[in-house]
Amino acid sequence: MPIGADPTIYSRPVSPMEAWFLVYPDSVPGVMHLFVQGTGLVSRPELAAAVERAAGSCPGTRLTRTGMTWTDSGEAPAVRELPEGSLDPAADAPDLHRPLMGDGGPTCEVLLSGHPGGTHIVFRAFHGALDGKGLMFWAEEVFRALRGEPLLGAPDAVSEAQLLDRLDAAGVKSSPGIQADLDRPSALGPRATGGENRGFFWRRRTIDGSHPGAVAKVALAIARARGVRTGRFMVPVDLRRYAPELRSTGNLTHNPLFEVDADAGWEEAHERMLTLLAEGHDLAARADTVMTTVPLDILRRQISELDAYSAAQNKYSALATLSNMGRISPDALSTAAFRATDVFALPNSGPVGPPEVDLLEFDGRTEITIGWHDGPGTAQRAEALLDAIEEELSPAHRREWAGNAPALPLTRTGTVVEQFEAQAARTPDAIALNGPEGPVSYAELSRKADSIAAELRDRGLGRGSVVGLAAGRTVAAMAGIWGVLKAGAAYLPLDPAHPDQRLSGLLRDARASVCLVDRALAKRELVPVGCEAAVLEDLADRGGRPAAGDGVRPGDLAYIIYTSGSTGRPKGVEIEHAQLTVFSDWAIRTYGVDDTTCYPLFTSLAFDLSNTALFLPLLVGGSITLVPDDLDHVVLREMLTSSGANALKLTPTHLDLISRLGLRPTGFRTVVAGGELLRGSVAARAQEIFGPQCRIFNEYGPTETTIGCMSRRFDPARDAELPSVPIGLPTPGTHIHLLDARGCFVEPGEVGEMFLAGDQLARGYRGRPDLNAERFLRLADGTRVYRSGDLARLLPSGELESAGRTDEQVKVHGHRVEPAEIAHILEEHPAVASAFVAGMPRPGTTDKALYAWVVLDDMEVPTDTLAAYVAERLPRYMVPGTTLVIPELPLTPNGKVDVSALPTPFETSGEPLEAPETAGERAGVEAAVAEIWSDTLGLPAARLGQEPDFHALGGDSVTLLTMLARVASQLVPPEREKEFMSYLARFIARPTLRHVAEVVESLR
Repeated sequence: MPIGADPTIYSRPVSPMEAWFLVYPDSVPGVMHLFVQGTGLVSRPELAAAVERAAGSCPGTRLTRTGMTWTDSGEAPAVRELPEGSLDPAADAPDLHRPLMGDGGPTCEVLLSGHPGGTHIVFRAFHGALDGKGLMFWAEEVFRALRGEPLLGAPDAVSEAQLLDRLDAAGVKSSPGIQADLDRPSALGPRATGGENRGFFWRRRTIDGSHPGAVAKVALAIARARGVRTGRFMVPVDLRRYAPELRSTGNLTHNPLFEVDADAGWEEAHERMLTLLAEGHDLAARADTVMTTVPLDILRRQISELDAYSAAQNKYSALATLSNMGRISPDALSTAAFRATDVFALPNSGPVGPPEVDLLEFDGRTEITIGWHDGPGTAQRAEALLDAIEEELSPAHRREWAGNAPALPLTRTGTVVEQFEAQAARTPDAIALNGPEGPVSYAELSRKADSIAAELRDRGLGRGSVVGLAAGRTVAAMAGIWGVLKAGAAYLPLDPAHPDQRLSGLLRDARASVCLVDRALAKRELVPVGCEAAVLEDLADRGGRPAAGDGVRPGDLAYIIYTSGSTGRPKGVEIEHAQLTVFSDWAIRTYGVDDTTCYPLFTSLAFDLSNTALFLPLLVGGSITLVPDDLDHVVLREMLTSSGANALKLTPTHLDLISRLGLRPTGFRTVVAGGELLRGSVAARAQEIFGPQCRIFNEYGPTETTIGCMSRRFDPARDAELPSVPIGLPTPGTHIHLLDARGCFVEPGEVGEMFLAGDQLARGYRGRPDLNAERFLRLADGTRVYRSGDLARLLPSGELESAGRTDEQVKVHGHRVEPAEIAHILEEHPAVASAFVAGMPRPGTTDKALYAWVVLDDMEVPTDTLAAYVAERLPRYMVPGTTLVIPELPLTPNGKVDVSALPTPFETSGEPLEAPETAGERAGVEAAVAEIWSDTLGLPAARLGQEPDFHALGGDSVTLLTMLARVASQLVPPEREKEFMSYLARFIARPTLRHVAEVVESLR
């Protein structure tokens, strides 16, 4: 039976501590408030039903007082619905001052109010019946009831005095503590008295991060702000810490005093407070038992006289009361239909009490509220005190960075659609596209786009619609993109090289009703049921009638690009026209794009890096060279030397490949490297081969921030020896904040995670409110940010430098890959019991490649079968280079996979390559290929093994291209080089030394 509980009814005596709250003046009711604000809706009927159910399990929330006894009234707390906007503490909402005194009436109630897109819920409780912990028990129980979960209950009817008696009997000792004399000024200066009393007020401040020793830090800030050498504070302490089995909503809190030296550090103050608690200082801070024996009217008169003296003399037992309610999880106060976004408490301060400061951690932020008696200038002093507290917890020099510049006015008006149409009207005969299909003018491209747009509008597609685009880098694809945009819809680019099963899944996930496909892809089964396929070439040639519609607005969706997902499900990033317009305007200025600029388009349309080449030149009269073929050294050489291109956007991996292949580009003015870390040595070699006239930029920007949001021009004199070229400064209007694992701003020079904000931030993830809540957050000041997972540090130069990742995400040739997604696919194979995938550096390099380790069930399966299984479901760049079968996954003590204990994927027998049975020229070819492999992979020939597989030895697709280019140039006749590279798909499927040698021999 709970301590002090009657088996048939919940009742308990009023404790001396609780009696204090019974004599509060009417102007300052002793009521605690817990605000829960969020998105989504909670109706009054469902909330009332949940409150009713929670009251049954927490009977301490429905108490009434008879004399000096609390008794269960049997009536659940009322739920009152108020007009929208009526629960603003700063606006002095009357309903927040309504007494809940327990004199035959309720001790708790719930207020409900709507706001645009969400709901405000306020839990109110009389402090004489509940304390802060009890209030949290109750609020969390109500939300369990809203979610339909089993209730935990808080049925214990123990009072503070009964708990103390039990602890005394158990021999728990206490120290005498600090004498509570009325000899201290308040933290907010003199308060109003008599006729000047203007009630009670609150002020709130939200600070980023979770701060260890927060009470000690706040105490120091207040002491220093008040200019005292020694600051004394009341710190409410929950006595349940002595009896953790208790589930009670009752008032079981004591208010011991502790002192801080204003000249000391917070660690010393924090240690002192913990020492006092370890000595039982909180147990000694009990109220005098006389409180329950003196008639309340006499006690109220005595307390009022003492309070008047205290106010007149500005003397209190402490500078302030500091209450920390701890950390609250958003999940605890959310439902499927409602997501808590802000939670904070409002303090109260009774007679003879100093100002109260409440702290609460919620969703990576620290909420701080001050409450006290209002009066002339008091609110302004409260704001100044909050400024001092914020500076102590989160200094301005960490929060403010000169690199976060304001947005600049756009140099071009209108969306990219309007800009393209205006350009086509100005220069209709100028060449927009070049490529194997011949030149295409602006007028012709616009006409084809109009034809597609009109067809889409005829099918009922427009604003809010998503149209799939499964196409290569063709004229029809370019017309398709502009046609979708002109129709007001958003396009979803799909890479034809990806498996049909994956493409179908993306179309379903994006809820696309139409998919535009190249004629060459029309027979593939990539369009799911419920989505209509339409051939691009057919729609583009039906005439150039303009599409009817009301134009494109900045807030309309422009495109969706899918990236790898750590949960095994890809996620679609939604980019609006406003963000695309801001990026384009900045990039055109920064990269000097004009009517003479020509970008080659050689990467997949489903890779947002391609959007630089796709959009920028066509907004200013420049051109695009379409490169439809898969990239190999022959295609790359032609693109760089004879395509007419003079500007280039590519990954650092491809930039490195150009120099490794010994190519000599001509006529380039601008090269932008993005998507991966750019090493100084790679940039230096690129500068040498592209020439001093070519500007080389290092660009940073996740898909969620629209292509690129930072850029830094490479400086050979400063950057050539750096392990990574700095990523520089954000685009105007983009703000980047570096936060540590606790969500606090880091010191300049320290590594922090990049949280990105500003005009280029994506709308969010398509149909993924869970991921939006996880990755698109708000800082304390309300700024919406994207949590990137990328680490960076601020350099003395004032620029940012990349410093890795916070997770296992791997960049493969600029593509973001979540290894967990690949492991999830492997585990769907019936023979696989468990799988683990990781990115590891290839031998002799710092570049990472993907490797997989699998534990099989009873059935055996070849690893090449598993690789084929993955290749049928994921893009080529996500297929692990090597898959190893192991008996079990090694685990660390905390249950995670111990990567250091996994067998190295590129370990071989170490035996030298055997001489092939064939003699003569073929043996010589194999030996020559082996030498090239050894040099390319950075491995001695002895480590190639008996049946060398290029991927198994750590090679990736770009290294494979390097190797094949060297084989072609050294072992294949020049006139047969293209024929040799036509075997590329077969080399990828079977990357063995013998296979390569056989093809070489057949062409000699």
